[in-house]
Amino acid sequence: MNLKLEALNLVRWLHFVALAVGGGAGVVALLLSGFEEGRGELRGLAAAVWSKVAAWGFRVALIAGIGLLFLKLQGGQNPFKNGTYFHIKLLLVFILVGMAEMAPKALAVGKRGAALLALVLFLAASFVAFNKGLFGARPAPAPEMPLAAGATLSAR
Repeated sequence: MNLKLEALNLVRWLHFVALAVGGGAGVVALLLSGFEEGRGELRGLAAAVWSKVAAWGFRVALIAGIGLLFLKLQGGQNPFKNGTYFHIKLLLVFILVGMAEMAPKALAVGKRGAALLALVLFLAASFVAFNKGLFGARPAPAPEMPLAAGATLSAR
C-alpha cells in the first residue's frame, strides 16, 4: 500500500471521494423523487439535492479525472495504450456528465429518466474501471530484480 503524499495519490483519492459523493447523492435524489409524488411539501427536493450535491460530485470527479490523466501522462504512463478499457470508460463518463447535467430539470417536473440513466452509467463506468482486464487492459510489467555481480540464479 502506497502511503506517500504524492500528487497522483491525492488526486486519485479526490477522484474516488467525488465519485462516491456523486453516486450516493444520485441514489438519495432518486429515492426522494419517489417520495415527492404524494406530498406537495417535498416537491422539488430531489432536483435540489441532485443539482447541489450529485451534479457537483460528478463535476469535481471529472475535473479530478482529467488532472489524474495529465499526472499519469507526465509520469510516463499512458492509459490510452493500455487496452480499450479507458476508451470505454471515457465514453461512459462523458455521457454520464451530460445526463447528470440534464437530471435536475427532469427531476423538477417529475421525470426520472435522465437521473436513472446517469446512475446506471455511473455504475457501468465503475464496473469498467474496476474490471480492466475484461476490456483488454494489459498488466503492468513486473519489475526486474537486480542481481549482484557474480550471483547466479538457481532453479527451485
